[in-house]
Amino acid sequence: MVRIGAHFHTADPLADAIARGADAAQFFLGDPQGWKAPVIPGGGPAAVRDAYAAADVDIYIHAPYVINVATTNNRIRIPSRKLLSQQLNAAASIGAKALIVHAGHVTAGVDPAEGLENWRKAISRIERPLPMLIENTAGGDGAMARSLDALGRLWDAVGGGERVGFCLDTCHANSAGIELADAVDRIKAIIGRVDLVHCNNSRDEFGSGRDRHANIASGTIDPALLLGVVSAAGAPVICETPDAGGGLAADVSWLREHLPAA
Repeated sequence: MVRIGAHFHTADPLADAIARGADAAQFFLGDPQGWKAPVIPGGGPAAVRDAYAAADVDIYIHAPYVINVATTNNRIRIPSRKLLSQQLNAAASIGAKALIVHAGHVTAGVDPAEGLENWRKAISRIERPLPMLIENTAGGDGAMARSLDALGRLWDAVGGGERVGFCLDTCHANSAGIELADAVDRIKAIIGRVDLVHCNNSRDEFGSGRDRHANIASGTIDPALLLGVVSAAGAPVICETPDAGGGLAADVSWLREHLPAA
């Protein structure tokens, strides 16, 4: 059975995961918009690792949004590498399955090839004690992983690295103009696999370039397309959808109910 989890923004993701019937909890180790070193919650690494293992709940850590190892701006790229390394080590210390990081971007007027070179350098210089999953993004002309063509170029640059994988976000893909009906097959043709799915519906239309998540049954994407992505990927799933009104629990339950028949 596919492991189905959710992203939690609270102080006790494990309790939230158990309450919502989730097999996995994704969370941040600190401020997602900040540059501070990661903070281990709940009594230290061993205590966190043991508590999640006892509850049979997998851990996934999402790196802060500020990280951008692709940029040519030294004042962002160098701290990004440092923070990414810290996040990887902290995630490994609590027994996380993987760390997810956005692919980043270069600014207007900068050749995307420079961003690819910066990714090559990052892969060669940053040790990865657990899998680092690069996530596709919804918009931006200089984005490293918005289109499948861009993803292919990024994978040519970094795909040979040890413990480097891919996280497919369905909302991001839809907003980037990637048809979900055959997205997994096309991505597997580039990468060979999908390591994690962020199963999110979208508040916006196809190709909008906007990153605004919706619950599975309430967005602009046909839920059957989302189910098809999850089934084709055969990878663990994290819902990063609104929790208001029991939304996250409903999304986890919906996937669990529909996946056996997919």
